[in-house]
Amino acid sequence: MGNDPSLLATLEPICNGVALLCVIAALVSIRRRKTELHRRLMLGAIAASAAFLICYLTRHALQGTVYYTGPPGIRPLYLGVLVSHSLLAVAALPLILRTAFLGLRERHAAHRRIARLTAPLWLYISSTGLLIFYLLYGV
Repeated sequence: MGNDPSLLATLEPICNGVALLCVIAALVSIRRRKTELHRRLMLGAIAASAAFLICYLTRHALQGTVYYTGPPGIRPLYLGVLVSHSLLAVAALPLILRTAFLGLRERHAAHRRIARLTAPLWLYISSTGLLIFYLLYGV
């Protein structure tokens, strides 16, 4: 594929991958009733996602948009994933922040209720972020 990732673009999937692994590990830890580990992993996921957002916004401000240059037959898949990823990422941000707030305030019932929606969204967003990078850069 024709796009060559910049350093910032290369950091983006690393941040996404770290966030994805932290969320998965946090879900496992809470099922095992390891609440302190769960809290630390979720804060790590938030930090990794914040680092991604900083890299993403900085790269777009400095370099502009990167366009898909891969095989034409894959373009509809890429666009579908990109649109769903982008819309859900915008929608998930307030959910993630609210879920974290409730957890940190130890409002466990409300935290669990909203986390049932937030966690799968976050997993989808992080996973599709990795797929988008692969489809853009062929790495």
